[in-house]
Amino acid sequence: MPIFTHITVGTNNMQKARDFYDYVLGALGQKRIIDLEDDGSAWGESTPSFYVLKPANGAPATVGNGVTISFAAPDRAAIDSFHAAALASGGTDEGTPGPRDWAPNAYAAYARDLDGNKLAAYCFTPA
Repeated sequence: MPIFTHITVGTNNMQKARDFYDYVLGALGQKRIIDLEDDGSAWGESTPSFYVLKPANGAPATVGNGVTISFAAPDRAAIDSFHAAALASGGTDEGTPGPRDWAPNAYAAYARDLDGNKLAAYCFTPA
């Protein structure tokens, strides 16, 4: 059984977040599954597992210091595409695509979304 049912980040501009994640998560084979009117959207393969929502308390969305959300990628090319899509959509670089020496065959890239949330994509398949 998976350890998580879903992960959520907040946004201060829902339409920009939808555009960003449609492109960036599309590079990993994910799609937008549901829109919750103006309150949010969710992405996944067949069921929603990653949500972008307006904060329920009405306060502005803020970034969690020390938080990184890492997505599984099918291969290294998908990670390269994920990183390029994030930067092309206005995200910022937090670690270019390449090997990570903490695990065998680890390959990853890091970026921040338009609200400053830190994202990563990882695969562990050989080159």
